[in-house]
Amino acid sequence: MTHINSKLVHQGRSSAEQALAVNPPLLRASTTVFPSLAAFKSSYRGVTFETPRYGRSGTSTAFELQTAMASICNTQSCIATSCGLSACAAVLSAYAKPGAQLLIQKEVYGPCKALADNELTQQQVDIDYFDSPQQLPDLITPKTSLIFLEVPTSLSMKMLDIRAMAEIARQHKIPLACDATWGTPYFFDAHGLGINISIHAATKYINGHSDTLLGLITGSYQDLEQTRRWCERYGSHAAPDACWLTLRGLRTLSVRMERHQENALHVARYLQTQPQVKNVLFPALPSDPGHSLWQQQFSGAAGPFSIELQPCDEASFEKFIDSLKLFSLGTSWGGFESLVMPAIPHHLRSEKTLPDEGRMLRLHIGLEDKGDLCADLQQALSRLKTCD
Repeated sequence: MTHINSKLVHQGRSSAEQALAVNPPLLRASTTVFPSLAAFKSSYRGVTFETPRYGRSGTSTAFELQTAMASICNTQSCIATSCGLSACAAVLSAYAKPGAQLLIQKEVYGPCKALADNELTQQQVDIDYFDSPQQLPDLITPKTSLIFLEVPTSLSMKMLDIRAMAEIARQHKIPLACDATWGTPYFFDAHGLGINISIHAATKYINGHSDTLLGLITGSYQDLEQTRRWCERYGSHAAPDACWLTLRGLRTLSVRMERHQENALHVARYLQTQPQVKNVLFPALPSDPGHSLWQQQFSGAAGPFSIELQPCDEASFEKFIDSLKLFSLGTSWGGFESLVMPAIPHHLRSEKTLPDEGRMLRLHIGLEDKGDLCADLQQALSRLKTCD
């Protein structure tokens, strides 16, 4: 079984056989009991950490999800945490030893930057930011313990040359971690491109139904060893209910991603023709500066992209947002529904976020009819009075 579509359907279902069911049962437990002292000791020796030890470390429900996720990511292991940010925080914190240096891509997910600047620096960790692989050789020092990036970046949708990044990291024997939430394992083979640690906000596409929070970290046993130890020490684990809902959502990831891609490309192309739209930031479009890298590194495109409107006053901008019917106003993405989020600067945003007067916003294109989505945008854009 090598194709991802087959893995999505069949991996992580071993406990279902015992229940004579299609889906694995939801198993809640805080305490694990053992039939013998030998069994108790054995549970603490395994390198896979996929046998029950204590409820915090997972039940069969979490193990099923972790097994399935590792398989579809073509790697050995997976760690489930409480949300996407907790997964990013676990990886960053695991390498944030006093005296160490973390290299983080500019324009990453805002809360990650806030964590680095406000928390990790208090632990005598040096944080340096980079824009491109070409900057890394001048920034890497003997203290560099991790290189952290996101592809594409939040809001700005900037692409990076992952293979070049991975080669530099390999030469310097530095682990490379990537927030790969946008592409999902279906469109983005992170480990195949040389990334050691791949992070997914499973809250989004992997769950796909906007009803739970979860983070997933994938990699080899060796690459995840440091992060796993940190999660064990700090109790950074996921609840079985969230794992069960996410495992259920995982089964339809491929068909949902194909529909998200079809709709997103259609809506993005439509917006390019609208006079009220100054720019569409979407690497799947040939006009995007990151299109060539997207073609080399991704097999498809997800639903979120950003647009910049022509200059307009606040009242007109507010009327445009409030007039949307199928696009709900919300800060997340990756569910079945379409969303709009203005890129308004605040303390969690990355440095490169456009100012409020730039009228930049992010759209998440959901599973609705693509014609209806364009019609909704059209009626809202018709209310937008741009400045002369």
